[in-house]
Amino acid sequence: MKTTKLIAKNLHQVYFGGNWTASNFKDTLEGVTLEVATKKVGNLNTILTLTFHIHYYLKGTMDALKNGELTIRDKYSFDHPNIKNEAEWQDFQNNLWIEAKEFIALIETLEDNVLETFLAEEKYGTYYRNLTGIIEHTHYHLGQIVITKKLC
Repeated sequence: MKTTKLIAKNLHQVYFGGNWTASNFKDTLEGVTLEVATKKVGNLNTILTLTFHIHYYLKGTMDALKNGELTIRDKYSFDHPNIKNEAEWQDFQNNLWIEAKEFIALIETLEDNVLETFLAEEKYGTYYRNLTGIIEHTHYHLGQIVITKKLC
């Protein structure tokens, strides 16, 4: 199997399930209300903040794959939208799943030789580093969401 297909599969599993950690983004957010998602626990980030943060990098990297330019900036990665009600929270999540599936499909179309090339600019590292980094980043913050959810 091509490496890009394996990366896409790993990303799919952390978002939608089937990985050996038995933990995924979609199932973890299942049943989380806006009240819980925005509840502040000590000095921890809220579930909404972490959810936005995880997806900010996926979306920004997907956009870079499409247009060759990385326009996201770390300083904005926690600036989630003001979600006012349950319907907006559900719409926000639904959009995450749609964009994740779009990104996964895009990764599957890449040839393996692109993985050794730089994403947008050399300073951002290779495609491989960025794509696997998205998976690692998601697992890391998913753990924070799981803990925060238990504390709520």
